[in-house]
Amino acid sequence: MKKLFIDTDIIFDLLSAREPFYHASASLFSIVERREVKAFVSTLSISHLFYFLRKLKGSSEAIISLQKLKALVSLLPVDEKTIDLSLISDFPDFEDAIQYHSALAEDIDYFITRNIGHYKKSRIKVVTAEEFIRIWPSRIK
Repeated sequence: MKKLFIDTDIIFDLLSAREPFYHASASLFSIVERREVKAFVSTLSISHLFYFLRKLKGSSEAIISLQKLKALVSLLPVDEKTIDLSLISDFPDFEDAIQYHSALAEDIDYFITRNIGHYKKSRIKVVTAEEFIRIWPSRIK
């Protein structure tokens, strides 16, 4: 089974129904919900999502959204090794470095993000949600 790391921006697109990105994120999560792939997010994403969703929907709704998300994905830890690798990486954005090193430690097959340019030197295949949907399932199972 393919393992996907789903970046915070993709999840926020889904949970906030942010256009024009909602459709692609919803389609991606349909694949996740059918258990055709195993989806991962970092624990860092959960706190970031709560912060933004709380402003948008209120604390109670943010918690409900994150509980539903957690039922679909596995959480990757942000541990000392992840932070150490992120601190010495050449990523211009520290959060991106943390997300990447969390995914790398799990041997992720695809890193799904809207910020492909932030992961130019990635050893993981980096694609947008739209790109992943176009190639799934016939060519990568």
